[in-house]
Amino acid sequence: MDHKEHIQEFFDHFHTHAEVSWQEVETTKKLASIMEELQIPYRTFDDVTGLIAEIGEGSEVVAVRADMDALWQEVNGTFQANHSCGHDANMAMVLGALLYLKEETLTKRIRFIFQPAEEKGNGALAMIERGAAKDVTHLYGVHLRPIEEMPFGKVAPAIYHGSAVFLKGKITGVDAHGARPQQGKNAIDVIAAIHQFIKSIYFSPFESYSVKLTNIQTGGDSLNIIPGNATFALDLRSQSNSLMKELQQRVEEGLAAIKSLYGVEINWEWCDFTPAAEVSKEALAIADKAIRAVVGEDDTVPAVETTGADDFHFYTIEKPELKAAMIGIGADLAPGLHHPDMAFNHVALDIGARVLAETLKTS
Repeated sequence: MDHKEHIQEFFDHFHTHAEVSWQEVETTKKLASIMEELQIPYRTFDDVTGLIAEIGEGSEVVAVRADMDALWQEVNGTFQANHSCGHDANMAMVLGALLYLKEETLTKRIRFIFQPAEEKGNGALAMIERGAAKDVTHLYGVHLRPIEEMPFGKVAPAIYHGSAVFLKGKITGVDAHGARPQQGKNAIDVIAAIHQFIKSIYFSPFESYSVKLTNIQTGGDSLNIIPGNATFALDLRSQSNSLMKELQQRVEEGLAAIKSLYGVEINWEWCDFTPAAEVSKEALAIADKAIRAVVGEDDTVPAVETTGADDFHFYTIEKPELKAAMIGIGADLAPGLHHPDMAFNHVALDIGARVLAETLKTS
């Protein structure tokens, strides 16, 4: 079996055996069995999922990271773990790079980080705490791109992800009879005010940002009760970390004002923060040169800017001296990332593996 077939086999397994964040137990076991079969040293952890493997010799360490977790979503009427995020492809491409590099004579160590819980936004921090970035000078990631960003065959040396954070909120008002609304404090009115407020947040049109209500729960089965209590969630996105701080401050000021205006309690907490990309010019240049060597000048495209987020960028937030970039692989991916029926051209897997191998080898 050649490397292309192995890469497809890896993808097929992970796609069929998807596991959600922090529950990637069988995925970790499969990765361990692959390392044992290839006779590559690795380590796992007692308290979290994930695996770190390493090949080569020397004091210099270059690393690549693959995320492992799937989403929990409805597919054809059934809720299940589903790799519509493309992490099954990321693992297959990184394992493919390992196959291509395994027989090379390396003058440095190459570390392969298989990281859990990217979708929760805190898997990268768990790996950093367990030494994944220790002694690493250059770090690379890889991700398939939607067709509207990049068609099949094209490869970009970096992805400029935006920042993301979620807010979970609770409104505590007063229930009332439907005939006597003046006796209550209607949580739905408060939700409507929050919705109107976030649509009136404005920053410079030259920077991408957004705030959306993504979850609302209120009321019961009785249609003649005005609900006083509700829970809600907001999704905030920004193309830069500095603008995200301003956006969060504006949201907090607005919620405090609405709380006072409607005479209710609104409590909230921020969760699952993911920073915007801090891309190294040096790492980008190395990846760009490697892409040109593998796919040629015509199929090498500029870095991609996207409002999507990825916890890969915690590595550079926590270790600013790290030279990092995430490579984007065109694969005719449609209808889109996180769509339950996401599909792509699987030939892109081998392209990604070869580009990664060349990037790691020449870093």
